[in-house]
Amino acid sequence: MSEQSSSKLRILGVIPARLSSTRLPRKVLRDIAGKPMVEWVWRAAVASQQMDHVVVATDSSEVADTCHARGIPVAMTSPDCASGSDRVCEVSRQIEADIYVNIQGDEPLLTPEHFAPLLSLFSRPEAPDGPDGPEVPQVMVSTISVPCPPDDIANPNAVKVVTASDGRALYFSRSSIPFDRDKTGFTGYRKHLGLYAYRKPALERFAALAPSPLEQIERLEQLRLLENGIDIYVGQAIGDTIGVDTEEDLKRVDRILRSR
Repeated sequence: MSEQSSSKLRILGVIPARLSSTRLPRKVLRDIAGKPMVEWVWRAAVASQQMDHVVVATDSSEVADTCHARGIPVAMTSPDCASGSDRVCEVSRQIEADIYVNIQGDEPLLTPEHFAPLLSLFSRPEAPDGPDGPEVPQVMVSTISVPCPPDDIANPNAVKVVTASDGRALYFSRSSIPFDRDKTGFTGYRKHLGLYAYRKPALERFAALAPSPLEQIERLEQLRLLENGIDIYVGQAIGDTIGVDTEEDLKRVDRILRSR
């Protein structure tokens, strides 16, 4: 095992937060149960105690001012970033770490418990336990999944994932995978939650790659990694979330958080 792997890894959480969004403008600053959406996300990440530091990455002075007023650290990034992953990669050039966590800024129902399954994968051994044991590759990228609610199995807005026995992602799709051809009553569908952790070399390589064919067909950024031979390992978490994309989503999340 390498010296870096055996020592404590430096982990930085990054919440990409752009002010413009097509479906729900200004959503990261929209009020939910008395707080801007991005603050709920930041509080959950910090409360997990899984990361050394958590920052909001934005190109908006308004987002930055709102965060500063609430004691939330900010990293300013270029307005030319094409995606949240590109914004995280830009932060990686400003703040040194071993692992960068891409935390979706529109997931205010994330809880501290979602982060441990994501990051525990990086502590697994990289070599066989014994001379005859199988070689275990180093985890370069991780994400999480939860049991898929029945209503989401056929919902194209809910991304499904299938994995190998060691947790390595085989495929992500908006379709219902695996397909239960013989109608056996299969109930083991897994819903993917868009929380990612990258070792720095994997993040840099991902940002340098062009969008891939399957990524463009499914409109799923993570397929770029699989198509280029970069494995993603999937931790199992509990507790579904609601990504906020519409006014109705905002109202649902507001009711849930007020009830807590």
